[in-house]
Amino acid sequence: MLEKLMPKSDEFFDDFDAQCAVTVEGARMLHALLSDYRDVDARVKALKDVEHRGDEVTHAAFNRLHQQFITPFDRGQIHSLLSRIDDVLDLTNAAAARLQYYEIQSSLPDATELARLLVLCTEKVREVVAALRLIKQPDQILAGVKDIKKLESQADEALRAGLGRLFKSGVDPLTVIKWKEIYDLIEMATDKCQDVGNVIEGVVLEHS
Repeated sequence: MLEKLMPKSDEFFDDFDAQCAVTVEGARMLHALLSDYRDVDARVKALKDVEHRGDEVTHAAFNRLHQQFITPFDRGQIHSLLSRIDDVLDLTNAAAARLQYYEIQSSLPDATELARLLVLCTEKVREVVAALRLIKQPDQILAGVKDIKKLESQADEALRAGLGRLFKSGVDPLTVIKWKEIYDLIEMATDKCQDVGNVIEGVVLEHS
């Protein structure tokens, strides 16, 4: 059982929790911006600050991984988990930055919907990652992973539908290109949430 392999220190799980917390925060900030589109420069900068905090957590966790002899599970799995969670926040920040770089003047409902689904994905990731700390209910963790996959599938559908409406909207081609990239980045962030779920599923199936 995985519990028998765990060190007494909870530091890695603290790192995971801290990563997930800033990732949820970033996703919520992106959704809030797209839902109430004003003060773009300041709010994009605030999200960038959150992304920097996430980088600091990730950097400290990688240092711990290189220095600590005993780890709660396979080092490669820990590295993958840390990396994929970090990717989610990086992509969230990248989507927000494009709003500023491309001087987007107003939001679109499909972008807001994609960001809403990203928030749900990150919240579910945080829940499932937290459950790894005491892996006594693998079925519950695997059910959470399944929920992440469902949300990612919903994001795929929202992306396809949103792009369809975007291409039919009659706006100028340059605006279409800008928004397509933003849509893609948000959806890619949900893909990374599914990658987190896949890592967790592997850990549970291997050790439970």
